[in-house]
Amino acid sequence: MKISIPGGKIMKTVMVVEDEGPIALLLKVYLERAGFNVHIAPDGEEALENLKVVKPSLVLLDLMLPGRDGWSVLDYIRRQSSCPVIILTARGAVQDRLYGFDQGADDYIPKPFDPDEVVARVKAVLRRPDRLVEPEIIRYGSLKVDYTSRTAAINGSPVNLAPRDWELLAFLARHPNMVFTRDQLLDNVWGLDYDGGDRAVDVAVKRLRQSLLGWPDSDGEIVTVRGMGYLLRV
Repeated sequence: MKISIPGGKIMKTVMVVEDEGPIALLLKVYLERAGFNVHIAPDGEEALENLKVVKPSLVLLDLMLPGRDGWSVLDYIRRQSSCPVIILTARGAVQDRLYGFDQGADDYIPKPFDPDEVVARVKAVLRRPDRLVEPEIIRYGSLKVDYTSRTAAINGSPVNLAPRDWELLAFLARHPNMVFTRDQLLDNVWGLDYDGGDRAVDVAVKRLRQSLLGWPDSDGEIVTVRGMGYLLRV
């Protein structure tokens, strides 16, 4: 979000997702001093609830949050928009940083940090040109999932999917061999504002399996993990 102030200057909004109050306030002071508008979200749930309202130009994201963790928030943002995300966390190990970049983070700053450096990194990321949206296709054997056209095909033949079934397949295809509970699928596919029961997940999985009958089990399948949920095995 960009906010106009007297004199015609445009203020960009940075959302700080941080559960430690003193750190959040420190970042707010330095970012506001640098000319940014700042919105603080103390946990992952509030961050997701406010994303569409606040429309930040950039998100500063802690990973170790109460409830919904930072990885989940990053995944949600990346599926919804190209908003830049800088991870700001005490998890500074090399493997954490590499994983963060692999999941779509634009920068990664370990704690403890210098607030002036954080501001400099924010400015640097915001100076980058907007992301280019490239055609994206995932293939698992004979199954082709095309995110640009929002279609699926088996051996070149289109698979007719209801919109919700497409969203379910698209989500599972992005996270192969990962188990998701019904609640996680409801949050990520149906959306946080869905107020129906989790039986909807079972029904959608059943429909999706029927639609994918032509996809050989040797290429992959949607598996029920008893007592846990579902995964796309490939």
